[in-house]
Amino acid sequence: MREEVLAANLALPAHGLVTLTWGNVSGIDRERGLVAVKPSGVPYESMRLADIVVVDLEGNVVEGERRPSTDTPTHLELYRAYDWIGGIVHTHSPWATAWAQAEREIPLLGTTHADLSARPIPLTRSLSESEVEEDYEGATGRVLVEATVEHDSCALVRGHGPFAWGASPAAAVEAAVTLEQVARLALLTTFLAPDAPPLADALRRKHFERKHGPHAYYGQ
Repeated sequence: MREEVLAANLALPAHGLVTLTWGNVSGIDRERGLVAVKPSGVPYESMRLADIVVVDLEGNVVEGERRPSTDTPTHLELYRAYDWIGGIVHTHSPWATAWAQAEREIPLLGTTHADLSARPIPLTRSLSESEVEEDYEGATGRVLVEATVEHDSCALVRGHGPFAWGASPAAAVEAAVTLEQVARLALLTTFLAPDAPPLADALRRKHFERKHGPHAYYGQ
C-alpha cells in the first residue's frame, strides 16, 4: 500500500498537477483499517518510501517518522463516508482551482466531462467561522461528503481546490488528471460561448454509463 501511495504521489508532478508541495495522495487498506498518506511538506523530488506515513482511521500514526499530510482528516472523512473509495488525491491544480476560487461548480458541457461525471462537478458550501477554527480539515471533509453522492469521483472545495478519489490511489490520480482537463475545457468553452448549453441528456448518460454503468463496455 505504501508503494502504491508513493507512486501515486510521484505521479502528481509528472502530470503537472502540483507546484512545490501543494498536494497529496493517500490509500486505504480496508481490512486493516489503515491509511497510507503523503508526509506533510516533503518535496516530491526527495520523497522516499520511508517517508510515507501510515495512520489509523482516527488519524493516529501507526508507522513512519514523518508527520502525515495536514489534509489527512479530510481524507479520513471521505473514507468513512464511501466504503468503495481506495485512494484520494488533493491538489491545487490551476484550472480546477480557478473554478473553486470563483466559487462555481463546473458545468457539464461536453462528453469529456460526461466520461468523468454524470453531473456538474459539485462545489462545497462555505465553512462557518467555528468550523474553520475548531476542526478545519475535518470540516472540509464533511462538506465534501455533503456536496457529493455515491457515484461522484471528485468535487471542488469552495475557495480552496479540487479533491478526487477512486478505487485505488492510481485511479484517484486518473480522476484528478481528468478533472483538471475538464476544468480547462469548461473554462475555455465559457470564454468562447458564455451561454453554452449543457450537454444533451442522451449523450451525458451514454458517455457516463459506457464507462461507469452496470453495462459499461469501455476498455479491455
